Amino acid sequence: MIDSTIAALIAAGLDPAEVTRLIEIALVEDLAGGEDVTTVATVPLGQRATLDLVARQAGIAAGIPVAAAIFESVNPALEIKVVACDGDRVERGAVLISITGPTHDLLRAERPALNLLGHLGGIATLTAAWVTAIAGTGAVLRDTRKTTPGMRGLEKYAVRCGGGQNHRMSLSDAALVKDNHVLAAGGVAQAFAAVRARFPQVPVEVEVDSLQQLDEVLAVGADLVLLDNFDLEHLRAAVQRTKGRAKLEASGGLSLGVAAEVAATGVDYLAVGALTHSAPVMDIGADLRQEI
Repeated sequence: MIDSTIAALIAAGLDPAEVTRLIEIALVEDLAGGEDVTTVATVPLGQRATLDLVARQAGIAAGIPVAAAIFESVNPALEIKVVACDGDRVERGAVLISITGPTHDLLRAERPALNLLGHLGGIATLTAAWVTAIAGTGAVLRDTRKTTPGMRGLEKYAVRCGGGQNHRMSLSDAALVKDNHVLAAGGVAQAFAAVRARFPQVPVEVEVDSLQQLDEVLAVGADLVLLDNFDLEHLRAAVQRTKGRAKLEASGGLSLGVAAEVAATGVDYLAVGALTHSAPVMDIGADLRQEI
């Protein structure tokens, strides 16, 4: 890929090497060791054209530099015109990016680019709907580690494009004490204390499933608590009991329909795995214009 695309990926907080590996996998997968038999048979070898990637529905754009990188991986000499920026709200019919060059190269990169743009745009669009739903409550929308293997960086980037925030990127940059850790350690307070003793500089979040467990972790100094599958009544009670001594995150059983009510209980965060594991794909198409 060219220097300007590398710079765009870095500016987006993406690792160009990670993006390159994913692109290589996608392109190899699409040919499966052979060739594009349809294009080879129907398109003259020297033909040139322009391919417009077009939103077939309104949504939030995400992954434009990644799409550019895909086309450049096929042919670095392709002429690329970026029309929309990641995070833009685009309407149906909007051109996101236009690419000019040999038709064979355009069609070689078309499907991998559409797959990633549609997937990332879907995540960004769903995230934006959640952000809108909880606007004005003071609560912040965060994602989870429920991501597609090999695509965490891109999927979490799409969440940022939609206005959400990222939780931890990996198991190493923050601790999240969950029920299995509690069982293994002999109690929620013991599990928190063990992590704090072994990794004193690492942020620690503790998952609790009852108000009693909440009281236990507050007593030992937890500063971030995940309230697992609490209903609205218990969320409100947790906020009252905490009295600002710790940040609270609601998680489990959340849906867009109740997002505003959950946020209004006074919790600081909503953790939503559906942003990355259940976002509908944004419909994006490709329109070819032959050179005259």
